[in-house]
Amino acid sequence: MSINITNLTKKYGEQTVLNNINISIGEGEVVGFLGPNGAGKTTTMKILAGALAYSSGSAKICGMEVSENQLKTTALVGYLPEQNPQYTEMYVKEYLLFVAETYKLGKDKEQRVNELIDKVGLRSEFHKKIGQLSKGYRQRVGLAQALIPNPKVLILDEPTTGLDPNQLEEIRNLIREIGKDKTVLLSTHIMQEIKAICNRVIVINKGEIVADYPDISKISIFDENTFRFEVEFLNEINTVELENLNNVAGVNRLEKNSFIILATADVREDIFDFVVKTNNKIMMIKPVEQSMEEVFRNLTN
Repeated sequence: MSINITNLTKKYGEQTVLNNINISIGEGEVVGFLGPNGAGKTTTMKILAGALAYSSGSAKICGMEVSENQLKTTALVGYLPEQNPQYTEMYVKEYLLFVAETYKLGKDKEQRVNELIDKVGLRSEFHKKIGQLSKGYRQRVGLAQALIPNPKVLILDEPTTGLDPNQLEEIRNLIREIGKDKTVLLSTHIMQEIKAICNRVIVINKGEIVADYPDISKISIFDENTFRFEVEFLNEINTVELENLNNVAGVNRLEKNSFIILATADVREDIFDFVVKTNNKIMMIKPVEQSMEEVFRNLTN
């Protein structure tokens, strides 16, 4: 496993920020780390990057315990923090060469920096000072910086915060491309980021892992025991009678004669019997899955 977290706990005095969390991420996965502000996302990522000590448990990068092999694990991790610190008075290429020097790339640093300038789309801007760049291009500089050591694991903390729609799409495409040959852990609380970039999502709330969806295409299936149907009737109905049908757990009105029916079983046959009994007609009935936003709210409330 590229990332293996076992019973990881982090405390600040009496406050528990991470409570015995367990995460395993294999090579080549692009994983969205989803949760509300203050859930523990950044703390987890700082620990994996070797920037923060943990109270107990285990955090391993490529099989090595971070606390015991910090220099080795740091060399395997590219980390882009949410607040991306950069020397704004340095020119883009000058700054990246400086970072490459800290990784002791020696004579290979010039070639590596030039490769990354092209890879992240900085060729048209590399002659500028970082302070002259837009937020989107500064994020590209941050990605290039994180990629300089050619890490096996890339950790990105809120990489698209504050970007405009064009910049968003550019950075998303870039992360997808990078994720083809690296393990990527992407922290966000924005559902669109998960949909656009990731193939797996882990949800954290109040320092605990509350869900792990290995296949993002199934993230809308929150509770297999809950059935949801959108139904449109021709005429008005008595909602109390509808709510009293067997296995119906709730009825939410969408429009005058349209409803979302929540049930603990497939109640379509009962609904058809109900409209026959009440001399009504069904104009439309279809199963409805929860959206990712609804899943998130259910998991984190």
